[in-house]
Amino acid sequence: MVFKSYTARLIQRIPRTPTIESFRFLTQEKIDFIPGQFLKLIFDRDDINNKDLNKYLSFSSSPLNNYIEVTKRIGASLFSQKLNHLKLDDRVLLQASLGNCVFKEEYKKIAFLIGGIGITPVVSIVEYIINKQLDTEALLFYSNRTEEEVAFKKEFDAWSNINKNLKIFYRVTESQPKESNCIFGRIDKPLLLEKIKDPNERIFFIFGPPKMVEAMAQLSKEIGAKSENVRTESFVGY
Repeated sequence: MVFKSYTARLIQRIPRTPTIESFRFLTQEKIDFIPGQFLKLIFDRDDINNKDLNKYLSFSSSPLNNYIEVTKRIGASLFSQKLNHLKLDDRVLLQASLGNCVFKEEYKKIAFLIGGIGITPVVSIVEYIINKQLDTEALLFYSNRTEEEVAFKKEFDAWSNINKNLKIFYRVTESQPKESNCIFGRIDKPLLLEKIKDPNERIFFIFGPPKMVEAMAQLSKEIGAKSENVRTESFVGY
């Protein structure tokens, strides 16, 4: 995949949860990327290595769309505040495409073990599967602290309604959820053993906070996943 710089124009902002927002951009030249990859969004063009103002964000949209989207939990950091102050038609510099933790159409059985904002590359992958009407069988285990912080729930519920090969298991860890398809508790060994009958045949994608990624990678191997089939990406400093 060729690494290039692009100027992108903001065309839409979409709140996903009380703290998470998506930003959609158009570029004159289409960005080619593989579902699961990420980009670098640059606010400090004079110092590309400025880690406070230039950060990596996953694509949260299918590469088949005519726009690209990134999604972030908005906090108090300089980068978050810069992002939060963007207005429609504002332009930013992007570098893309980055990352090797990607989906391939040859993967016929996959599982996602996801925490929090780690859901963003999953959106790109699942939307791509839906758009291309692939027969990939996907199991998504998605954990959040509260029900209100479940990002993209409306989209995932809609996709699972039109694709019988997509099954979603929402877990909430800090409060009893109200919706019947959200279950209180963590992603744990009994849950995975109950829902994944063929772990040695699946590719496992694990995205989220570093400690969660480490724990889920170990858990996937304990239930029978092959080490070479476990793909991980830690989200640091989001």
